[in-house]
Amino acid sequence: MNILLPNETGYGILVENDAGYINPNDSHNKDAFKSLNRLSNGDRIIEDPLIVFAILQKCNTQNKNGRVYPQHILKREADKYNNSIKDNSSLGESDHPASSIITIDNVSHSICKMWWQGDTLVGEIEILMTPGFVNYGIASTKGDRIANLIRKGKKIGVSSRGVGSVKEENGNNVVQDDYDLICWDIVTQPSTPGSYIFRDERDAKPYMESVVKQLPINESDLKTHLNKFLNIL
Repeated sequence: MNILLPNETGYGILVENDAGYINPNDSHNKDAFKSLNRLSNGDRIIEDPLIVFAILQKCNTQNKNGRVYPQHILKREADKYNNSIKDNSSLGESDHPASSIITIDNVSHSICKMWWQGDTLVGEIEILMTPGFVNYGIASTKGDRIANLIRKGKKIGVSSRGVGSVKEENGNNVVQDDYDLICWDIVTQPSTPGSYIFRDERDAKPYMESVVKQLPINESDLKTHLNKFLNIL
């Protein structure tokens, strides 16, 4: 199955790089990550569990792949995904594979919980680390490597992966009802700058409110609105 590229329509794997960064250097995150650099003066290399908060996705918002996820579709899929959280199968991978299957060797994290703030889906994520990394700094898994990147102060992003159709509707590439959410993966290049991961969800509120809403689809002169949107970008 092929991955649909930005602005493509049809049926395939939809990967979205429009969620948040894990940015330990941000002022909001200093308390969350202050224990990550205890290399030798404590009994652990890194605090375990390593929990972060993320803006996972936004509905009714055109992302940088040119797609809009209608509210009813994304909320439906989030409700379904909560079942995976309840049975501890809410796993995600490091990077986006060209597959609808989650591969155990690439698992790096799990979603602990998620909730809505308006049209913004927020999540709590655990980075999955081995005892070898926690206690001795030996990175042997994808989760270990991601935790080490965080410890080194690197920005890490989160993005969704799913399967479904995209159709053009009144100038917007809209995800259709056959969409099936697979998971959220950790990536290096999310496509929405400034949408960060925080220790406290309250710190993310300004980023939730400053999103660009879906373009109006009932206006007679849609072209004018599209040009205005592009000029904003």
